[in-house]
Amino acid sequence: MGARVWDRFLTEQDKAHLAASTHRPCGFGERPALVLVDLYRAVFGDRPEPLLEAIKTWPQSCGPAAWAAVPHIQRLLTVAREVQIPIIHITMLSGTGVQGWSVVRGTEAPPPGEALRSRSDLGEIIPELGPLPGETVIRKASPSAFWGTPLAGHLNFHGIDTLIVCGESTSGCVRATVVDGRTNRFHMVVVEECVFDRHEAAHAMNLFDMDQKYADVLALAEVERYLRRWRAGKDGAAVAGPEKVLAGTR
Repeated sequence: MGARVWDRFLTEQDKAHLAASTHRPCGFGERPALVLVDLYRAVFGDRPEPLLEAIKTWPQSCGPAAWAAVPHIQRLLTVAREVQIPIIHITMLSGTGVQGWSVVRGTEAPPPGEALRSRSDLGEIIPELGPLPGETVIRKASPSAFWGTPLAGHLNFHGIDTLIVCGESTSGCVRATVVDGRTNRFHMVVVEECVFDRHEAAHAMNLFDMDQKYADVLALAEVERYLRRWRAGKDGAAVAGPEKVLAGTR
């Protein structure tokens, strides 16, 4: 890739260190799945608005960055569905009496903004990015999609070794999920155009940090090429039959 979103935030020493260092990509594995993190109403609102306007009604809003990511995530979803990889939607655990991670122990959850008190869909995935019948939906009460959820067991059941991650926020739940995914020894891939945050610097530098340590941060086009090659390989193996596939591996 050429210029990266984090380049303008790096110091001269950072750049010198990168030039002198060897960076080994995580790479893709053999069995990919798509994980969509926290694409719920509370971070979008009902329509695109400047961030400082949006937070007056929607305190969790990510502003224009959220809406700008929607067509890219839709494209990624379309490809994932075409090549038939598992798709896992992650959203909030709400209405169960279990407090979320953002509520400080010993305190009560702050009431939502006045305009939101009658809304029951704050933790529901927006229709533009919603699951189709048969796609997995997992609800969580922590930044990481792994903590307290059946995600790891679900992935192991399906033999998944590669997680392609999109959603929000880059510096929060996406990062937490990526770190836990890497801890669980999955190949982690973050799709750059398909993640977003409230703060530009936090978005850029968390992408940089994940790319350096826990994941490959790749362009959507590159991930799409991988998925189509993966599908073609699967179809080719099916056509070839087991004898030809085994012969090709000797």
